[in-house]
Amino acid sequence: MSILQSLASDSAAPVFASDGAPVTAQAAISLDTLAVNTSARVVDLVSASNVEEQELMLRLMEIGFLPGERVRIVATGFPGPDPLAVRVGAATFALRRYEASRVMVAVEAKA
Repeated sequence: MSILQSLASDSAAPVFASDGAPVTAQAAISLDTLAVNTSARVVDLVSASNVEEQELMLRLMEIGFLPGERVRIVATGFPGPDPLAVRVGAATFALRRYEASRVMVAVEAKA
């Protein structure tokens, strides 16, 4: 069970893609594998197995990585892969690849 599933109530709304189709776990990829400037929606956060990971999950939720929220990677670090500049909602954050790997997203269909 994911961290969001464990925190969500029974009345939680499903997540839908821009074409109106429900987003399933099979269609989800981790945010760190999303191509730069590709629009996606947050589906879930990976389960936390220890206190440090639980704190990371809470921090990610507090800054806006919630189901249905639109995200995209704006830029990557140079010369290495870290950090990632990630736009979530109307804000941009720097995330380590490990942190981004804990966020599951579904790529939005191009209109």
